[in-house]
Amino acid sequence: MRPQFISSRGNEYFCEIDEDYLTDRFNLTGLNTEVQYYQYALDLITDVFDLDCDDDMRETIEKSARHLYGLIHARYIVTTRGLAKMLDKYKKADFGKCPRVFCHSHPLLPMGQTDIPHQKPVKLYCVRCEDVYNPKSSRHAAIDGAYFGTSFHNIMFQVYPALVPPKSADRYIPRVYGFKVHASAALIRWQNTQRADMLRRLRKLEIESGFKEDVGDEDLEEEDEEEDDIELEGMEGDAMHVVG
Repeated sequence: MRPQFISSRGNEYFCEIDEDYLTDRFNLTGLNTEVQYYQYALDLITDVFDLDCDDDMRETIEKSARHLYGLIHARYIVTTRGLAKMLDKYKKADFGKCPRVFCHSHPLLPMGQTDIPHQKPVKLYCVRCEDVYNPKSSRHAAIDGAYFGTSFHNIMFQVYPALVPPKSADRYIPRVYGFKVHASAALIRWQNTQRADMLRRLRKLEIESGFKEDVGDEDLEEEDEEEDDIELEGMEGDAMHVVG
């Protein structure tokens, strides 16, 4: 089953688990309580399955076998042999490349956000920018993150420290006609504008805002008075036009 599973479309993130690892029951401790039809699923993975069953039963066992393989895979890839296999795939960028422009297509590594199955799907980690991304393919995005675990990508770079690239100092700098945009100043202006609009609406509705009065509030009152004067002048003009 293993060669077929690895070669199946959507399973490119997985490496093939060694036969010796699968037959050592110590490596599978505790998994029998987490997988339905555990023994049949294991027999299917190790190609010794000989149960005569109907199609529905076999489909259920195959589903359990895929889940069992994923759980074993999470344990296997943190072993010396497993890390070496995943390293080969990493060097070939089998997991994809970082979409961030300033990472210059640096290879990614799969990772889980939890070690508990059926909680969160797999994500992709870039060691250069130290950020996490979603897989591009929907098939890959449906893979359980627990099949890779939360420690694998960190262990990889602990075992192979030479893989850690220098951190990119490049950052996108917003500019307007060549001049840098001061982010904090722009944020403050936006916040002040939003606050002023809100206070103006609350005053018109005669609702107490609860904000501490400041110079900006006095300016708002003057603006409100000017708006009221303009509205009154407009109404008087309309009235005179009607009388005339």
